Amino acid sequence: MASPAVEGKVTTALRAVFRRVEGAAKKAGRQPEDVRVVAVGKTKPVSLIRDLYDAGHRCFGENYVQEFIQKAPQLPDDIKWHFIGHLQSNKVKPLLAAVPNLDMVESVDNDKIANHLDRIVANLGRKPLKVLVQVNTSGEESKSGVQPSDCVALAKHVKLNCPNLVFSGLMTIGRPDYTSTPENFQVLSCCKDEVCEELGIPDGQCELSMGMSGDFEKAVSLNIEMGSTNVRIGSTIFGPREYPNKENQ
Repeated sequence: MASPAVEGKVTTALRAVFRRVEGAAKKAGRQPEDVRVVAVGKTKPVSLIRDLYDAGHRCFGENYVQEFIQKAPQLPDDIKWHFIGHLQSNKVKPLLAAVPNLDMVESVDNDKIANHLDRIVANLGRKPLKVLVQVNTSGEESKSGVQPSDCVALAKHVKLNCPNLVFSGLMTIGRPDYTSTPENFQVLSCCKDEVCEELGIPDGQCELSMGMSGDFEKAVSLNIEMGSTNVRIGSTIFGPREYPNKENQ
């Protein structure tokens, strides 16, 4: 369990994040409330998430299934959880069964995982689950996600063939140095335009989710300027992570 001093620190950090997001949104001519902040608490104790919850925050993300299904039941059920990491088929049922308030899976990267999610949502009698298609905009082999040229096909598959899923937009991770590689986010923005045109989706109904593992101060402005509606922020709020062993991934 984190100390009271650390818990107070994360609340202060979250407030600073919201101020930065608000400023970046206004500078980009957007409404601050149109940008969702997902506080990603991977490797962090439940007490820190609870501290942010008590401060009024409701949207949280996790990356590791085992850690997620241990933490979520200890926290209030009005939290809107996002799963962000690579999701294996054999982890889908445990995740969906343990986290009934899972609001979105951000990292659907192939037809197989989309079909499996669709089937398990139906079998559990859950309401349709929101998903984002993950696009590998940086071309790095170490990152999951479809190639930009394939994102329309996967988005179409989810929308037309997975009735228990709600196609909600696109996500990417990008390279750590956001300021020198804005093309990663330009690629995602172009993918969004193609998807909206092909599927007949209004621009405002297709979300863009971008991460913040680089320089936060610069990355948040770039992300919001490029149209992000969903910003994932971890260490800037919670501090440096202490990674578990590979069994928790």
